[in-house]
Amino acid sequence: MAKPPLSMKPTGWFQVAWSDEIGIGDVHTMKYFGQEMVAWRAESGQVCVMNAYCEHLGAHLGFGGTVHGEVLQCPFHGWQWNQQGRNVCIPYEDRPNRGRRITTYPVIERNESIYIWHDIENREPFFDAPDIFASFGDGSSVEDYYPQQRLFEQGLEMHPQYVLENGVDFAHFKYVHGTPINPIFTRHDFDEPISYVDFTITFEGDDGQRIEDVSSGVEAVNGGLGIAVTKSWGMIDNRTISAITPVDESTSDIRFMVYIGRPGAEVRNPDRARVKAEEFGAEVIRQFRQDIHIWAHQRYSDPPALASSEMAGFTAIREWAKKFYPDGKGGSAAELAARSAQ
Repeated sequence: MAKPPLSMKPTGWFQVAWSDEIGIGDVHTMKYFGQEMVAWRAESGQVCVMNAYCEHLGAHLGFGGTVHGEVLQCPFHGWQWNQQGRNVCIPYEDRPNRGRRITTYPVIERNESIYIWHDIENREPFFDAPDIFASFGDGSSVEDYYPQQRLFEQGLEMHPQYVLENGVDFAHFKYVHGTPINPIFTRHDFDEPISYVDFTITFEGDDGQRIEDVSSGVEAVNGGLGIAVTKSWGMIDNRTISAITPVDESTSDIRFMVYIGRPGAEVRNPDRARVKAEEFGAEVIRQFRQDIHIWAHQRYSDPPALASSEMAGFTAIREWAKKFYPDGKGGSAAELAARSAQ
């Protein structure tokens, strides 16, 4: 992939694990935003994500570190660190080292996922992570759906913004996903860090139909560049979550999740209904893989050669995306060149 003129350290909420990967007492190693990190779950159930190295002599807390109640103990000399990254115990001293602190990250558990807030300016979170159910305000909950189906792709050469821009790219649906006609966007709302995109779409029929006669569509809620949730209507009840998290200066991890709605109590064959739901979920994941195959080999075109009908959507989303680059590396190539010349 040609390296995009975009920072791989944007601000926002980003997924680093699934909740069921980290049980009570577990210590989970990871690398994101160029930092070695650990996630651990205290006895109370609270998850903490912090940089991985003990401030004493630099031992990696993910290789032999142990959870003791509400603290993480270093495997090297037994120093204990709390969920705020503070040293609370040196077992061979009368008092802890109050001057050193391990960097920790704000954490939210939502959508059966663990999200961290990343910001190179160390600002507090200024928007919330979207909820696959509550964000749509329709009273639905996880009990209305079959278990989450998942996709996890690691270390792909791609940028999170590619995935968000896909949400306004109406023309790709016909050529990548085989829709009979191009969808029509009915809402672009990019005024706030949480943005909204709605469109009418069908996956059935032929190219002779009119979009005005289509009675199905998708609503999307984008929580910054890291998380997007969608709700489908007028078709098989499904919801998706895409989460793209930068690993280093050139690669990202992708997590994609699908929920398929459960049928009503009157369903005659529950086992068959479950199998059909799993098959449909697998098809949704297959279609997302089609997008991944393109994103992972894509060059960031700036400025892009847009058709007139594409101009409004791409202009709006690229302007919106600038909100998440405090280092200034989210504008056009011309803007970046102007900054570097100053």
